[in-house]
Amino acid sequence: MEEATCTSYNNAIEELRVREYPMLQGTTYLDHAGTTLYSKSLIERFSADMVSNLYGNPHSASNASQLTARRIEDVRLRLLQTLNADPHEFDVVFVANATAGIKLVMDAFRDQEEGFWYGYHRDAHTSLIGVREAAAEHKCFASDTEVNDWIERQDGGVGRVKLFAYPAQSNMNGRRLPLDWSHRIRTSNTTAVYTLLDAAALASTSPLDLGKPDEAPDFTVLSLYKMFGFPDLGALIVRQASASIFDRRRYFGGGTVEMVVCLDEQWHAKKTDSLHERLEDGTLPIHSIMALDSAMAVHWELYTSLYQISRHTTFLARKLYEGLSSLRHGNGEDVCHIYKDPASTYGDSLTQGPVIACNLRNQCGGWVNNAEVEKLAAIKNIQLRTGGLCNPGGVASSLGLAPWEMRENFSAGQRCGNDNDVIRAKPTGMIRVSFGAMSTLADVDSFVEFVREFFVQESQPVGTPPMTSVDIEPPTHSRLHVESLVVYPIKSCAGFSVPPGKAWEVRPEGLAWDREWCLVHQGTGAALSQKCYPKMALIRPSIDLDKGVLRINLVGALQDTASSHEITVPLSGDPRLFSDEAVYKNSNTRVCGDLVKAKTYRSNEVSSFFTQALGVACHLTRFPAVSNGSGSTRHSKAHLQKHQKAGAIRVPGAFPETVPITPGACVSKPILLANESPILTISRSSLNRLNELIKAEGGKAAQAEVFRANIVVAEKPDYPPGLEDPYAEDDWRYLQIGQQYFEMLGACRRCQMVCIDQQTAERNQEPFVTLSKTRRFDGRVYFGEHTCHLPLDEVSSPLGQNPTITVGDVVSPIREDEVHRNSHLHALVG
Repeated sequence: MEEATCTSYNNAIEELRVREYPMLQGTTYLDHAGTTLYSKSLIERFSADMVSNLYGNPHSASNASQLTARRIEDVRLRLLQTLNADPHEFDVVFVANATAGIKLVMDAFRDQEEGFWYGYHRDAHTSLIGVREAAAEHKCFASDTEVNDWIERQDGGVGRVKLFAYPAQSNMNGRRLPLDWSHRIRTSNTTAVYTLLDAAALASTSPLDLGKPDEAPDFTVLSLYKMFGFPDLGALIVRQASASIFDRRRYFGGGTVEMVVCLDEQWHAKKTDSLHERLEDGTLPIHSIMALDSAMAVHWELYTSLYQISRHTTFLARKLYEGLSSLRHGNGEDVCHIYKDPASTYGDSLTQGPVIACNLRNQCGGWVNNAEVEKLAAIKNIQLRTGGLCNPGGVASSLGLAPWEMRENFSAGQRCGNDNDVIRAKPTGMIRVSFGAMSTLADVDSFVEFVREFFVQESQPVGTPPMTSVDIEPPTHSRLHVESLVVYPIKSCAGFSVPPGKAWEVRPEGLAWDREWCLVHQGTGAALSQKCYPKMALIRPSIDLDKGVLRINLVGALQDTASSHEITVPLSGDPRLFSDEAVYKNSNTRVCGDLVKAKTYRSNEVSSFFTQALGVACHLTRFPAVSNGSGSTRHSKAHLQKHQKAGAIRVPGAFPETVPITPGACVSKPILLANESPILTISRSSLNRLNELIKAEGGKAAQAEVFRANIVVAEKPDYPPGLEDPYAEDDWRYLQIGQQYFEMLGACRRCQMVCIDQQTAERNQEPFVTLSKTRRFDGRVYFGEHTCHLPLDEVSSPLGQNPTITVGDVVSPIREDEVHRNSHLHALVG
């Protein structure tokens, strides 16, 4: 299709989007490989169908049931016609999704007496790979060449039925595999070899033609929501000539049998009229099937054919490939590393689908952390996918990850979707951008501009503007003090400011009562956070030491959602302060990817309070620093040393001895429910500098609260103006606050949660956008410093037994080069 024709069609889709996809306003959706989007007309037509007709369970003789049965068979036929499949040669089995269809095929092969041999291509989705666990023998083909050689030789699986599975299109990078393998395998084989084609990715934007049954796969699975956006339904297309493989299937469910005897004798008679009657266990998802009828009709009305969609999305993928490939850093280095198969060509729909998998590099050739890309994308309202992409073989081969490396990465804490995605100078995942029928050139331009804005670097890294030099000599005494102390009793909820003059206890886990509680999803057991539930900022805990309670109030918009605006729970972990009944139940809670043992409140009143406030079923869970007679329940995490350090450093242990620690070494510190360290410290002068940059671009200044720091250090009020030293904390090694000492563990890596206004719970773009441009090191965005308390050698002294700090305390930073010259520090810190 010529460029002008493509552009004209794109303009028509732009007009269509305004009318049919209002949910796309203000966002860039680039995850059609996950699911495409449903149109407004589809929902309206389905809704009209539902309110105009009475549909009953098809396993009955009533009029409503028979109407359902007729409609289902009509939809079944229509789907086959969409695939150009003769209903005498193929049957459709409706399943929950493509994975369920794969599992149905696996069950049939597992029921074979001798077991089965299973082969699958490297580019297979995880759902295809999982079939190997039921096979007596299995083999992963590492390349197309291996598959071609095997087709000619047909080795392996002697005496067993064989199943070979592969994707029509890689869900990782959109590479399209040869569709003639099924025919070649069938014609070159003397033994029974069946083929299973995963067409979920291909059929979403390209026609699948089953018009020649002798050349078609034996089994084909589809994800219909990837084709139409709605309903959430899958299909297994079975070649009738291959249906006998299901004859040995043992399981039967409601509706698949004519009669069952279970008393005294064990016998049943299967249905025999059609294959789908034997395989569709239980009542079908009848309303989803009705929705599929509306989906197919509306889709053709809007887009005419899958051929049109294929040409359009192929055009968009080529434009994006060209745009990303053209991006260069100031020193000429490529910005994007695109994982394209040598045999595929962007612009050729036979070899390449509308998917781009890539990673970003900085100007030094290092990899940009994908978690940071995803955080920035979320800020800019760009929807994409990062991580392992459910394609372990394709990702491992593209990234050059050997099996031992993947196992070692797993042992080191790497999980799909977490922040630990560059290990030993290799990425562990990818960024995936994928297009659908309603994608346009504006989506292409949006993503290219996004990468250019945040990840294209000039010849020299962009840093913080230098301070203006002044001739005033700073005073010799410390210029810094503690401006504020804040604890966050409930993780991810609002903070409680320690009153001025109040001496606040410092524990090994951090400031007293800091992040000792959290809200946990009742279904998943995962801790809730402001990233997903911004209104947690409007839950305001306060610590009433006089009453001995944690007082929780709702403010702002949350006051309209709950019947009660305040609740209290005792600070003490003693259950007798609640009632005579058991107050807690032990539970496992997942906090920031870590599984921790905590105590969940049994009180319905407590759970209802938070559930009504946030609109999500949740429990209050506690992680007390010291358990009731069972020892400490603290856990610890490893903390990276400062990212700026270039050489070996020496961390004081039990003075006067010192222990050498190299950059990247881990120091384990006990914490409660904090993300990474016991205490977070930020500098007011650094915040002021950040806000100057934000306001210079017309943005809204950030308040200290958004960084959720425990300690805010600032110049004293009487310190001469103009002498602020922003980001001086980058070089601090220790802090003396009052009469206590603290170690700086390293810079705090920020995420988009800093963009949530802590007063209104509204999301903004700042300060993360400006931080990403001025405070990004090694592909990560930093602001603030992780900190921990250093106990004094004299633990029996009052200062050692009850360490406290107070708002207004003098703060004296100690830089790395001052450590060994500070005899006072050597004398006091252990």
